[in-house]
Formats: sequence, C-alpha cells, structure tokens
Amino acid sequence: MEWIELNIYTATEGIEIVCSKLTDIGVKGFAIKDAEDFKEFLENKNGQWDYIDDDLMGLSECETCVTVYLPKNEQGADMLIDIKNMLKELKNSDTDGIYGRLEFDFNSIHEEDWANNWKKYFKPVKIGEKLLIKPSWEEYNSDDERIILEIDPASSFGTGQHHTTRLCLELLEKCVKKGDKILDMGCGSGILSIGAILLGADDAVAVDIEENAAATALENARKNNIPESKYHTYFGNILTDERLADGIDYKYDIITANIVADVLIAMKDYFARYLRDSGILIISGIIEERADEVISAVEGAGFTKQSVNIKDGWAAVQFGK
Repeated sequence: MEWIELNIYTATEGIEIVCSKLTDIGVKGFAIKDAEDFKEFLENKNGQWDYIDDDLMGLSECETCVTVYLPKNEQGADMLIDIKNMLKELKNSDTDGIYGRLEFDFNSIHEEDWANNWKKYFKPVKIGEKLLIKPSWEEYNSDDERIILEIDPASSFGTGQHHTTRLCLELLEKCVKKGDKILDMGCGSGILSIGAILLGADDAVAVDIEENAAATALENARKNNIPESKYHTYFGNILTDERLADGIDYKYDIITANIVADVLIAMKDYFARYLRDSGILIISGIIEERADEVISAVEGAGFTKQSVNIKDGWAAVQFGK
C-alpha cells in the first residue's frame, strides 16, 4: 500500500487538541516534533546521554509539527478532506492564535497532484436497498431501478465511500417518509439531505461551518434536479452564531449529523431544540471507542437510542425523541 505523509503545523498548546481531533477522524498514530518538548529533554537529560547528533539539535528550533500517514486510496482521500475541514474549523475558533498556524503540507506528493488524482478513488457504490451514489464523471448503466444520487464532493466530505456516510444513508432509507422535512448539520457535500429528498422527503435545510461546503451542497442538489425552493443551505457555526441558530429554528422530522464526537456532544441540546416530538435523529462520524460516551450525552438531552450500526470501527446511531 502507498502512503502519503501529511505534516500539520501547530504549537505546543495545540498538540493535544489536534491529536484528539485526528483520532476522531480515524487517524491511529502520530509523529510529533515539538521544540519545547526537546528543550525540556535537554534540560533534564540524565548522564546516559553523552552525545546528541547535530541533526537532533535542530529540533530545539523547529516548528511544532504533527505528522500522520494517510493511505493512498479512497479512505485516505476522505480522511484528507476531513482533516482539511477540521483544521479550518479549529483555526476559526482559535481567536487568540494559541494553536499555531494550523496549516499542512505534503512531503511525498504535491497537493495539486492529489487534487488532480483523487477522482479515480470515487466510483459508483450501492448503498442499502435503494440508493446508488455516483460521481458525475462516472457512467452507470443498470436496470436494477436504484435511485441514483449524483455527487461531486469538491473539497467537502461526503462521497458515499466512507463508512460513516454509508451507515447514515442506510438508516435514512428505512425511516424517511413522504413529506418529511430534514435538517442536515455539518452537511459537507450535501449527500445525506439530498439522499433524503430523493428517498421521499419534501424539504431540506443543510448547514455547514464552511461556506464552500454549503455552496457545494447546493450545487449537488441542482445536479439531482432538486429545486432551490426545497433545498436551503447555510454556513456558520450554530454553537457560536445565535443569529444562524435562530434562522434555522424549526421542528424537523429528521435531523442528520455526520461530524465528530466532540461536536455531536456540543450540539445535543440543539438537536433537542430542532427535532419535533417523535422525530428521528441520526448521528455518525463517531469512532467506536467513543460511541458509548456520545450515546450517553445525547440520551441526557432527552433522546432514546433506537439502533446502533457499527462498521470497521465507525458507529452511526439512531435516536427517537
């Protein structure tokens, strides 16, 4: 398997939160270079260290960096999009700049090459019993009568390849009813809310912290012949933007949120605010190790767990209210 080395530049204070969020994305290991850590080692090293190579001494002046390795396949492509969006979100919230510049680069491949080559990893994929997810550049000819959802993720998460997206769509397929109104929090490419409308929902509101994601979701809705009167996009952070939170205030039939564990926990009261009684909440983006923690937090906001789907270390959970 080929790997891509990704270097994320932060500060000493940012190491813990960056690594925590990378873990939520599914990154299992990190290599960390931190000048402050190395200076502490130099000050407290014991007598066994008689000689330190000059190359290592350069660590005393290095910029703090978290290095991760992504597989060069569709999983790595999805993880890269997640990491990009995570860093943008963290940077937007770091108003005092204590976490460093929160940017990244590639050692093993140029980003522009990756941007040009990632399309080859996204192919038509059947999900559940009704849907087929198809990027616009791929052809699909079949008589299986599946509903075709055409999606171009651009720089937003959501291609149908990742387990979290599939798990959400499989749950949606079983619960969407004609006329339902959907709220898609952290919409990314818009795949969940668009899928819900194609499955019979009447109207969707899609929200993402990134303006580009909201624009991508709207464009993908157009690709699937969904009129703008039925698909409404917003960008911003409801946790910090009261005007946005009030602007989308409604009692929805179904809420979907495929984000990460910490954000899902932070949004639990908003889910309760926006979901009608007897409505359905579907959340995902949760690594299996944190599933119990997230479930407990959401149940504490007045929800009842209805089902849990787990696939290859990722969990999606359906709740009722």
